[in-house]
Amino acid sequence: MSEVRWNRLTAAELRALAVQDAVVLLPVGATEQHGPHLPTGVDEFLASEVCRRAAVLASERTSVVVVTPSVPTGLSEHHMPFGGTLTLSLPTLHALLRDICRSVIRAGFSRILIVNGHGGNMTALNALTTELTAELATPIAFASYFGAGRDAVRDTLEIQDGLMHACEGETSMMMAVFPELIRAEHLPEAHGPRITLPAESTDPVYMAVSFDRITASGVAGDARVASPEKGERLLTGCAAALADIIVRDPWAKEDVEAQSAH
Repeated sequence: MSEVRWNRLTAAELRALAVQDAVVLLPVGATEQHGPHLPTGVDEFLASEVCRRAAVLASERTSVVVVTPSVPTGLSEHHMPFGGTLTLSLPTLHALLRDICRSVIRAGFSRILIVNGHGGNMTALNALTTELTAELATPIAFASYFGAGRDAVRDTLEIQDGLMHACEGETSMMMAVFPELIRAEHLPEAHGPRITLPAESTDPVYMAVSFDRITASGVAGDARVASPEKGERLLTGCAAALADIIVRDPWAKEDVEAQSAH
């Protein structure tokens, strides 16, 4: 199957995919400031692109995969002071994902993987995945594409161990697939302090901190060393890692039971 995007397929084609027990990827991003050089849609654009590539790779192997339209808005309260940011409340994100997943299930599908593209969504989506599985009586899986592709990210970036924000990594991927959206004249000012994503922090105490208190530029990391070549390696590596997850089939009964036991 050459087309993997839900909204480019007909209802009849999607019914046929449901009969084949296709895996459904649901990309979730954010619409928020990404420094002076990147558009606000970075997290949505990149999550959708990685999902599309992963679906093609997995479909070439053993799994038929379809990608829903992305959720373009997530939890971005910490970016609001910069302007240009849209954010949801946690109950709204929960309700939105519940209704999308319910629609997918009613369309005949039973294997759903929520794929996140925004660090600020991570902790919430871990919890919401548990809630959705219980509410919908269907095992819902969750992964952040940059977590699945952590090794590719670490091995590709020069001055960072992982993705930060509007950084070497995100800027490189945008250069690879959406170069027309880069404000190249602002790249010299696109740098800021290094950060650790809240979901990956080892600090015993968590407090909400507005992003403008962390970085005046809106950037965490350094976009000045970004390149389209790095971006292509990142996208390829993250998509391959996501495809591996799909092919391993975390929805299999024995895997679900093993995860429930932990």
